[in-house]
Amino acid sequence: MGTEDKFSNKAEELKGRAKEAVGDATDNEQWQAEGRAERAKGSIKQAGEKVKDAFRDDNR
Repeated sequence: MGTEDKFSNKAEELKGRAKEAVGDATDNEQWQAEGRAERAKGSIKQAGEKVKDAFRDDNR
């Protein structure tokens, strides 16, 4: 995948962190949970990109 996907995944993770922080500040459990889920989703996608990059580099 390209750089655009990596930025998108990082942006999703950061959006989740922000949403979780707002949820913490306002004691909103729904936002806390949504933020954790978005952050985890972004992190998992980033990890997948790293695996793909490592595999691609090994096959060159």
